[in-house]
Amino acid sequence: MKTTIVTGLLILALLASGAAPAQNRVDQGKVGAAQTVSGAPVTPSTTGPASTPNVESIDILKQNQAERSRDQPGNAAPTFRIIKEGTKNYSSLPALESGVLIQPKAQFPLQARATTAGEAWRNYRNGPLTHFGGWILLGVLAALAAMYFIAGPVRLKSPRTGRLIERFTAIERLAHWSTAITFVLLALSGLTMLFGKYIMIPVFGHPLFGWLAFLCKNVHNFVGPLFTVSIVVTFIVFVKDNFPGRGDLTWLLRLGGMFGGKHAHAGRFNAGEKLWFWGGVVGLSLLVSASGFVLDKLVPGLEYSRGNMQIANVIHLVGAVLVAAMSLGHIYLGSIGMEGALEAMTTGYVDDEWAREHHDLWYDDVVSGKVPRIRTVPLADTVRADPGPASAPS
Repeated sequence: MKTTIVTGLLILALLASGAAPAQNRVDQGKVGAAQTVSGAPVTPSTTGPASTPNVESIDILKQNQAERSRDQPGNAAPTFRIIKEGTKNYSSLPALESGVLIQPKAQFPLQARATTAGEAWRNYRNGPLTHFGGWILLGVLAALAAMYFIAGPVRLKSPRTGRLIERFTAIERLAHWSTAITFVLLALSGLTMLFGKYIMIPVFGHPLFGWLAFLCKNVHNFVGPLFTVSIVVTFIVFVKDNFPGRGDLTWLLRLGGMFGGKHAHAGRFNAGEKLWFWGGVVGLSLLVSASGFVLDKLVPGLEYSRGNMQIANVIHLVGAVLVAAMSLGHIYLGSIGMEGALEAMTTGYVDDEWAREHHDLWYDDVVSGKVPRIRTVPLADTVRADPGPASAPS
Protein backbone atom coordinates (compact mmCIF):
# COMPACT_ATOMS: atom_id res chain seq x y z
CA MET A 1 0.00 0.00 0.00
CA LYS A 2 2.76 2.43 0.95
CA THR A 3 4.63 1.51 -2.21
CA THR A 4 1.59 2.30 -4.35
CA ILE A 5 1.13 5.74 -2.69
CA VAL A 6 4.81 6.65 -3.17
CA THR A 7 4.72 5.58 -6.80
CA GLY A 8 1.62 7.74 -7.46
CA LEU A 9 3.23 10.79 -5.85
CA LEU A 10 6.35 10.37 -8.01
CA ILE A 11 4.22 10.19 -11.20
CA LEU A 12 2.33 13.38 -10.24
CA ALA A 13 5.62 15.17 -9.53
CA LEU A 14 7.02 14.18 -12.92
CA LEU A 15 3.89 15.37 -14.73
CA ALA A 16 3.95 18.72 -12.90
CA SER A 17 7.63 19.28 -13.70
CA GLY A 18 7.03 18.62 -17.46
CA ALA A 19 3.98 20.88 -17.80
CA ALA A 20 5.74 24.15 -16.86
CA PRO A 21 8.50 23.94 -19.51
CA ALA A 22 5.90 23.08 -22.14
CA GLN A 23 3.84 26.14 -21.20
CA ASN A 24 7.00 28.26 -21.27
CA ARG A 25 7.81 26.97 -24.75
CA VAL A 26 4.31 27.89 -25.98
CA ASP A 27 4.58 31.41 -24.58
CA GLN A 28 8.07 31.90 -26.00
CA GLY A 29 6.79 30.75 -29.39
CA LYS A 30 4.05 33.36 -29.33
CA VAL A 31 6.50 36.13 -28.48
CA GLY A 32 8.92 34.92 -31.16
CA ALA A 33 6.13 34.98 -33.72
CA ALA A 34 5.35 38.56 -32.79
CA GLN A 35 9.01 39.49 -33.24
CA THR A 36 9.14 37.77 -36.63
CA VAL A 37 6.03 39.43 -38.03
CA SER A 38 6.35 42.96 -36.67
CA GLY A 39 10.12 43.20 -36.49
CA ALA A 40 9.89 45.02 -33.12
CA PRO A 41 11.75 43.85 -30.01
CA VAL A 42 9.75 42.27 -27.17
CA THR A 43 10.70 43.02 -23.61
CA PRO A 44 10.02 40.22 -21.09
CA SER A 45 7.66 41.01 -18.26
CA THR A 46 9.25 42.16 -15.03
CA THR A 47 6.08 42.31 -12.95
CA GLY A 48 4.19 39.11 -13.78
CA PRO A 49 5.13 35.44 -13.78
CA ALA A 50 7.89 34.37 -16.15
CA SER A 51 5.55 32.10 -18.10
CA THR A 52 3.02 34.90 -18.95
CA PRO A 53 3.81 37.57 -21.66
CA ASN A 54 3.37 41.18 -20.52
CA VAL A 55 0.92 43.72 -21.96
CA GLU A 56 3.51 45.08 -24.47
CA SER A 57 4.09 41.60 -25.85
CA ILE A 58 0.37 41.06 -26.34
CA ASP A 59 -0.02 44.45 -28.09
CA ILE A 60 2.82 43.73 -30.49
CA LEU A 61 1.40 40.29 -31.19
CA LYS A 62 -1.95 41.82 -32.12
CA GLN A 63 -0.33 44.24 -34.60
CA ASN A 64 0.84 41.62 -37.07
CA GLN A 65 -0.30 42.07 -40.62
CA ALA A 66 -2.65 39.10 -40.66
CA GLU A 67 -4.72 40.35 -37.72
CA ARG A 68 -4.61 43.93 -39.04
CA SER A 69 -5.97 42.81 -42.41
CA ARG A 70 -8.73 40.91 -40.67
CA ASP A 71 -9.69 43.50 -38.05
CA GLN A 72 -8.95 46.67 -40.11
CA PRO A 73 -9.48 45.96 -43.81
CA GLY A 74 -7.53 48.36 -46.04
CA ASN A 75 -5.14 49.52 -43.32
CA ALA A 76 -1.68 48.94 -44.78
CA ALA A 77 0.24 51.27 -42.46
CA PRO A 78 3.12 48.82 -41.82
CA THR A 79 3.60 48.32 -45.55
CA PHE A 80 3.68 52.05 -46.23
CA ARG A 81 6.16 52.59 -43.42
CA ILE A 82 8.51 50.23 -45.23
CA ILE A 83 7.86 51.98 -48.56
CA LYS A 84 8.56 55.46 -47.16
CA GLU A 85 11.96 54.33 -45.92
CA GLY A 86 13.12 54.36 -49.56
CA THR A 87 14.43 50.83 -49.49
CA LYS A 88 14.74 49.32 -52.95
CA ASN A 89 12.49 46.28 -53.28
CA TYR A 90 11.80 43.84 -56.08
CA SER A 91 10.10 45.13 -59.23
CA SER A 92 9.57 43.40 -62.55
CA LEU A 93 9.84 46.75 -64.39
CA PRO A 94 13.28 47.48 -65.89
CA ALA A 95 13.00 51.26 -65.33
CA LEU A 96 15.44 53.15 -63.10
CA GLU A 97 14.27 53.38 -59.48
CA SER A 98 11.24 51.21 -60.21
CA GLY A 99 11.90 49.29 -57.01
CA VAL A 100 11.49 52.46 -54.93
CA LEU A 101 7.87 53.55 -54.85
CA ILE A 102 8.33 56.73 -52.77
CA GLN A 103 11.44 58.85 -53.05
CA PRO A 104 13.26 59.05 -49.71
CA LYS A 105 14.54 62.21 -48.11
CA ALA A 106 17.46 63.96 -49.75
CA GLN A 107 19.15 67.35 -49.78
CA PHE A 108 16.62 69.66 -51.40
CA PRO A 109 15.20 73.12 -50.65
CA LEU A 110 12.35 73.17 -48.13
CA GLN A 111 13.41 69.68 -47.02
CA ALA A 112 12.58 70.39 -43.40
CA ARG A 113 8.92 70.96 -44.24
CA ALA A 114 8.49 67.71 -46.17
CA THR A 115 8.52 64.04 -45.31
CA THR A 116 10.04 62.95 -48.64
CA ALA A 117 12.25 64.53 -51.30
CA GLY A 118 9.42 64.31 -53.81
CA GLU A 119 7.17 66.30 -51.51
CA ALA A 120 9.94 68.84 -50.97
CA TRP A 121 10.29 69.38 -54.73
CA ARG A 122 6.52 69.71 -55.08
CA ASN A 123 6.38 72.31 -52.29
CA TYR A 124 9.23 74.23 -53.90
CA ARG A 125 7.68 74.12 -57.38
CA ASN A 126 4.15 75.06 -56.27
CA GLY A 127 5.42 77.48 -53.63
CA PRO A 128 8.15 80.10 -54.14
CA LEU A 129 8.88 79.28 -57.78
CA THR A 130 5.25 79.73 -58.81
CA HIS A 131 4.56 82.69 -56.55
CA PHE A 132 7.70 84.69 -57.29
CA GLY A 133 7.49 83.83 -60.99
CA GLY A 134 3.93 85.09 -61.18
CA TRP A 135 4.75 88.34 -59.40
CA ILE A 136 7.76 88.96 -61.64
CA LEU A 137 5.65 88.62 -64.78
CA LEU A 138 2.85 90.77 -63.36
CA GLY A 139 5.37 93.42 -62.28
CA VAL A 140 6.87 93.64 -65.77
CA LEU A 141 3.42 93.88 -67.35
CA ALA A 142 2.44 96.64 -64.92
CA ALA A 143 5.64 98.60 -65.68
CA LEU A 144 5.10 98.34 -69.44
CA ALA A 145 1.46 99.41 -69.09
CA ALA A 146 2.55 102.45 -67.07
CA MET A 147 5.12 103.35 -69.73
CA TYR A 148 2.52 103.14 -72.48
CA PHE A 149 -0.30 105.04 -70.77
CA ILE A 150 1.86 107.64 -69.00
CA ALA A 151 4.81 108.29 -71.29
CA GLY A 152 3.30 106.88 -74.46
CA PRO A 153 5.11 105.12 -77.30
CA VAL A 154 8.39 106.47 -78.64
CA ARG A 155 7.58 108.73 -81.61
CA LEU A 156 9.85 110.11 -84.29
CA LYS A 157 10.97 113.66 -83.58
CA SER A 158 10.97 114.64 -87.25
CA PRO A 159 8.65 113.70 -90.14
CA ARG A 160 9.48 110.68 -92.22
CA THR A 161 11.46 111.30 -95.37
CA GLY A 162 9.87 108.47 -97.34
CA ARG A 163 13.25 106.97 -98.26
CA LEU A 164 13.46 103.39 -97.00
CA ILE A 165 16.59 101.58 -95.87
CA GLU A 166 16.81 97.81 -95.71
CA ARG A 167 17.34 96.83 -92.08
CA PHE A 168 16.72 93.07 -92.11
CA THR A 169 17.16 90.62 -94.96
CA ALA A 170 14.70 87.83 -95.70
CA ILE A 171 16.93 85.25 -93.96
CA GLU A 172 17.23 87.41 -90.86
CA ARG A 173 13.47 87.89 -90.69
CA LEU A 174 12.86 84.17 -91.21
CA ALA A 175 15.22 83.33 -88.35
CA HIS A 176 13.61 85.95 -86.10
CA TRP A 177 10.01 84.91 -86.75
CA SER A 178 10.82 81.20 -86.40
CA THR A 179 12.25 81.94 -82.98
CA ALA A 180 9.39 84.27 -82.07
CA ILE A 181 6.58 81.89 -83.07
CA THR A 182 8.06 78.85 -81.34
CA PHE A 183 8.83 80.96 -78.26
CA VAL A 184 5.23 82.22 -78.03
CA LEU A 185 3.88 78.67 -78.32
CA LEU A 186 6.23 77.47 -75.59
CA ALA A 187 5.44 80.45 -73.36
CA LEU A 188 1.66 80.05 -73.65
CA SER A 189 1.72 76.29 -73.10
CA GLY A 190 4.25 76.53 -70.26
CA LEU A 191 2.41 79.31 -68.43
CA THR A 192 -0.84 77.37 -68.79
CA MET A 193 0.70 74.32 -67.15
CA LEU A 194 2.30 76.42 -64.39
CA PHE A 195 -0.49 78.84 -63.51
CA GLY A 196 -3.52 77.30 -65.22
CA LYS A 197 -4.73 75.25 -62.27
CA TYR A 198 -5.00 78.40 -60.14
CA ILE A 199 -6.90 80.39 -62.78
CA MET A 200 -8.69 77.96 -65.12
CA ILE A 201 -9.85 75.20 -62.79
CA PRO A 202 -12.17 77.52 -60.81
CA VAL A 203 -13.64 78.78 -64.11
CA PHE A 204 -13.67 75.73 -66.43
CA GLY A 205 -13.39 72.87 -63.95
CA HIS A 206 -10.99 69.93 -63.76
CA PRO A 207 -12.05 67.94 -66.87
CA LEU A 208 -11.57 70.77 -69.37
CA PHE A 209 -8.33 71.91 -67.77
CA GLY A 210 -7.07 68.32 -67.81
CA TRP A 211 -7.53 68.13 -71.59
CA LEU A 212 -5.99 71.58 -72.04
CA ALA A 213 -2.98 70.70 -69.89
CA PHE A 214 -2.50 67.46 -71.83
CA LEU A 215 -2.56 69.40 -75.12
CA CYS A 216 -0.12 72.01 -73.79
CA LYS A 217 2.26 69.31 -72.60
CA ASN A 218 2.46 67.72 -76.05
CA VAL A 219 2.81 71.09 -77.80
CA HIS A 220 5.57 72.00 -75.36
CA ASN A 221 7.47 68.76 -75.89
CA PHE A 222 7.39 68.85 -79.69
CA VAL A 223 7.91 72.60 -80.22
CA GLY A 224 10.85 72.75 -77.81
CA PRO A 225 13.44 71.20 -80.18
CA LEU A 226 12.25 73.49 -83.01
CA PHE A 227 12.81 76.48 -80.74
CA THR A 228 16.36 75.34 -80.02
CA VAL A 229 17.15 75.01 -83.73
CA SER A 230 15.74 78.51 -84.31
CA ILE A 231 17.91 79.88 -81.50
CA VAL A 232 21.03 78.41 -83.07
CA VAL A 233 20.17 79.86 -86.49
CA THR A 234 19.36 83.25 -84.94
CA PHE A 235 22.70 83.26 -83.16
CA ILE A 236 24.61 82.52 -86.37
CA VAL A 237 22.73 85.21 -88.31
CA PHE A 238 22.87 88.06 -85.78
CA VAL A 239 25.99 87.47 -83.67
CA LYS A 240 28.29 89.58 -85.87
CA ASP A 241 26.30 92.76 -85.08
CA ASN A 242 25.86 92.14 -81.34
CA PHE A 243 29.41 92.40 -80.06
CA PRO A 244 30.11 95.34 -77.69
CA GLY A 245 30.92 98.51 -79.57
CA ARG A 246 31.39 102.24 -79.17
CA GLY A 247 28.58 104.06 -77.46
CA ASP A 248 27.15 101.00 -75.69
CA LEU A 249 28.24 102.03 -72.19
CA THR A 250 26.91 105.57 -72.68
CA TRP A 251 23.64 104.17 -74.00
CA LEU A 252 23.23 102.03 -70.87
CA LEU A 253 24.03 104.93 -68.53
CA ARG A 254 21.43 107.09 -70.26
CA LEU A 255 18.99 104.21 -70.91
CA GLY A 256 18.76 105.11 -74.54
CA GLY A 257 18.32 108.83 -73.89
CA MET A 258 15.77 108.64 -71.09
CA PHE A 259 18.29 110.21 -68.69
CA GLY A 260 20.72 113.05 -69.34
CA GLY A 261 18.57 114.79 -71.94
CA LYS A 262 20.99 113.87 -74.73
CA HIS A 263 20.75 111.51 -77.64
CA ALA A 264 22.36 108.09 -77.08
CA HIS A 265 24.40 106.91 -80.04
CA ALA A 266 23.88 103.34 -81.23
CA GLY A 267 25.04 101.07 -84.02
CA ARG A 268 22.86 98.58 -85.83
CA PHE A 269 21.77 97.24 -82.44
CA ASN A 270 21.85 99.35 -79.30
CA ALA A 271 23.14 98.17 -75.93
CA GLY A 272 19.67 97.13 -74.76
CA GLU A 273 19.17 94.92 -77.78
CA LYS A 274 22.60 93.41 -77.25
CA LEU A 275 21.74 92.57 -73.63
CA TRP A 276 18.58 90.89 -74.83
CA PHE A 277 20.54 88.95 -77.46
CA TRP A 278 23.25 87.65 -75.11
CA GLY A 279 21.16 87.36 -71.95
CA GLY A 280 17.78 86.26 -73.29
CA VAL A 281 18.22 84.78 -76.76
CA VAL A 282 21.54 83.06 -76.10
CA GLY A 283 21.99 82.58 -72.36
CA LEU A 284 18.57 81.91 -70.88
CA SER A 285 17.11 80.33 -74.00
CA LEU A 286 19.92 77.79 -74.27
CA LEU A 287 19.63 77.10 -70.53
CA VAL A 288 15.91 76.46 -70.90
CA SER A 289 16.56 74.31 -73.98
CA ALA A 290 19.21 72.20 -72.25
CA SER A 291 17.02 71.57 -69.19
CA GLY A 292 14.09 70.86 -71.50
CA PHE A 293 16.11 68.20 -73.30
CA VAL A 294 16.71 66.53 -69.93
CA LEU A 295 13.00 66.62 -69.11
CA ASP A 296 12.22 65.16 -72.55
CA LYS A 297 14.91 62.50 -71.99
CA LEU A 298 16.79 63.49 -75.14
CA VAL A 299 20.28 63.58 -73.61
CA PRO A 300 22.08 60.27 -74.23
CA GLY A 301 24.02 58.74 -71.38
CA LEU A 302 22.35 60.80 -68.64
CA GLU A 303 20.89 59.03 -65.62
CA TYR A 304 17.25 60.06 -65.50
CA SER A 305 16.76 59.67 -61.78
CA ARG A 306 14.08 61.47 -59.84
CA GLY A 307 16.61 63.82 -58.29
CA ASN A 308 18.13 64.79 -61.65
CA MET A 309 14.71 65.38 -63.18
CA GLN A 310 13.67 67.56 -60.25
CA ILE A 311 16.79 69.71 -60.56
CA ALA A 312 16.25 70.04 -64.30
CA ASN A 313 12.63 71.06 -63.69
CA VAL A 314 13.66 73.81 -61.26
CA ILE A 315 16.30 75.16 -63.66
CA HIS A 316 13.83 75.02 -66.54
CA LEU A 317 11.16 76.88 -64.62
CA VAL A 318 13.47 79.64 -63.34
CA GLY A 319 15.05 80.19 -66.75
CA ALA A 320 11.66 80.20 -68.50
CA VAL A 321 10.17 82.82 -66.17
CA LEU A 322 13.20 85.11 -66.53
CA VAL A 323 13.37 84.87 -70.33
CA ALA A 324 9.60 85.42 -70.53
CA ALA A 325 9.92 88.56 -68.41
CA MET A 326 12.74 89.88 -70.61
CA SER A 327 10.82 89.06 -73.77
CA LEU A 328 7.88 91.21 -72.66
CA GLY A 329 10.07 94.31 -72.87
CA HIS A 330 11.44 93.27 -76.24
CA ILE A 331 7.96 92.59 -77.61
CA TYR A 332 6.64 95.91 -76.31
CA LEU A 333 9.40 98.02 -77.86
CA GLY A 334 9.27 96.04 -81.08
CA SER A 335 5.52 96.51 -81.55
CA ILE A 336 3.42 99.26 -79.94
CA GLY A 337 6.16 100.82 -77.84
CA MET A 338 8.21 102.36 -80.66
CA GLU A 339 7.02 103.87 -83.91
CA GLY A 340 8.40 102.13 -86.97
CA ALA A 341 10.01 99.20 -85.11
CA LEU A 342 7.48 96.58 -86.20
CA GLU A 343 7.81 97.62 -89.83
CA ALA A 344 11.49 96.74 -89.72
CA MET A 345 10.80 93.08 -88.94
CA THR A 346 7.68 92.68 -91.08
CA THR A 347 8.78 94.44 -94.28
CA GLY A 348 12.53 94.48 -93.70
CA TYR A 349 12.76 98.26 -94.25
CA VAL A 350 12.79 101.35 -92.03
CA ASP A 351 12.42 104.99 -92.85
CA ASP A 352 15.53 107.08 -93.34
CA GLU A 353 14.58 109.30 -90.39
CA TRP A 354 13.91 106.33 -88.09
CA ALA A 355 17.39 104.94 -88.76
CA ARG A 356 19.00 108.34 -88.15
CA GLU A 357 17.23 108.93 -84.82
CA HIS A 358 17.54 105.47 -83.25
CA HIS A 359 20.68 103.97 -84.80
CA ASP A 360 22.70 106.93 -86.02
CA LEU A 361 26.07 105.14 -86.07
CA TRP A 362 24.64 102.38 -88.24
CA TYR A 363 22.92 105.00 -90.41
CA ASP A 364 26.25 106.75 -90.99
CA ASP A 365 27.78 103.45 -92.10
CA VAL A 366 24.92 102.92 -94.53
CA VAL A 367 25.22 106.40 -96.02
CA SER A 368 28.99 106.17 -96.32
CA GLY A 369 28.80 102.76 -97.99
CA LYS A 370 30.62 100.99 -95.16
CA VAL A 371 27.78 98.45 -95.01
CA PRO A 372 27.52 97.28 -98.62
CA ARG A 373 24.90 94.56 -98.11
CA ILE A 374 22.39 97.13 -96.83
CA ARG A 375 20.79 98.94 -99.73
CA THR A 376 18.52 101.94 -99.90
CA VAL A 377 15.37 102.14 -101.96
CA PRO A 378 15.06 105.18 -104.25
CA LEU A 379 12.45 107.69 -103.23
CA ALA A 380 10.42 107.16 -106.42
CA ASP A 381 9.97 103.44 -105.60
CA THR A 382 8.56 103.94 -102.10
CA VAL A 383 5.45 105.29 -100.50
CA ARG A 384 6.02 108.74 -99.06
CA ALA A 385 4.98 109.68 -95.56
CA ASP A 386 2.05 111.67 -96.93
CA PRO A 387 2.04 111.10 -100.67
CA GLY A 388 -1.54 112.13 -101.39
CA PRO A 389 -3.99 110.16 -103.52
CA ALA A 390 -2.60 111.32 -106.85
CA SER A 391 1.02 110.32 -106.33
CA ALA A 392 0.53 107.05 -104.45
CA PRO A 393 2.01 104.14 -106.45
CA SER A 394 0.25 100.83 -106.79
